[in-house]
Amino acid sequence: MADYITKEGMIRLRKRMNDLIRERPEVIKQVVTAREMGDLSENAEYHAARERQRNLEKEYNQIMKRIEKLTVIDSDTLPKDAVRFGARVTIREISSNVVRKIRLVGIDEIFEAEDGYERVSVASPIGKPMIGRKIGDHYTVKAPIGNREFEIINIS
Repeated sequence: MADYITKEGMIRLRKRMNDLIRERPEVIKQVVTAREMGDLSENAEYHAARERQRNLEKEYNQIMKRIEKLTVIDSDTLPKDAVRFGARVTIREISSNVVRKIRLVGIDEIFEAEDGYERVSVASPIGKPMIGRKIGDHYTVKAPIGNREFEIINIS
């Protein structure tokens, strides 16, 4: 399966990458300052600054590699006749009657959002069987506590 991401998700990834770029000079400055304190073998500040620098570079490189592989999908242009990547879906669990609002997204964009929709990956146990379903369709999710059945109430 291709690696998809919504426009919103790509914007967030690029913003995080830019934040890391802006943070680099400060981290380098901390490494240099700590190095000037003397004996590096017992310099906790130096080791902490180097660890922070390694983590920053590692995250930056991971994001760069992911961005190269991702395909941006404009979910607003996709038909709303069935559940597709990027869809906003309202589902109801049959056994409990609990209603959930879900946005079906890529694995790189599971985050809290203020739009009232829970982000669920298309690769997740609840997202994957939802693909292609239409309003009124039922689908089953295999969960550790047993099978759970859901109904598609709305797609937008």
